[in-house]
Amino acid sequence: QAQLVESGGGLVQAGGSLRLSCAASGRTFSSYAMGWFRQAPGKEREFVAGISWSGGSKTYADSVKGRFTIARNSAKNTVYLQMNSLKPEDTAVYYCAARDATLVRTTSREYDYWGQGTQVTVSS
Repeated sequence: QAQLVESGGGLVQAGGSLRLSCAASGRTFSSYAMGWFRQAPGKEREFVAGISWSGGSKTYADSVKGRFTIARNSAKNTVYLQMNSLKPEDTAVYYCAARDATLVRTTSREYDYWGQGTQVTVSS
């Protein structure tokens, strides 16, 4: 059973940093594109960042460009999201997702596996 498990969420003050991790198990995701999405209360799930299977291509939402960095360690079957200069509007549940294809897509329906999510709360 393929499984994605996020960790690293928490409460942080505006301007602070967090590093989210997504550990994959049950199968090797090294040939999968990986993405991070988030969902705030009352809002739709939105794309945050994605990384191709090789790590050579990264895509970011405009709202996080220059602040967030996505990376992957295929040997550890893990994807990371480094979040710096956090803002209150970054508050959401963050989800890791895997897509059975090599390239990133920004729509959630394109992804095949999902984690359970980790809460990120940024106080002002």
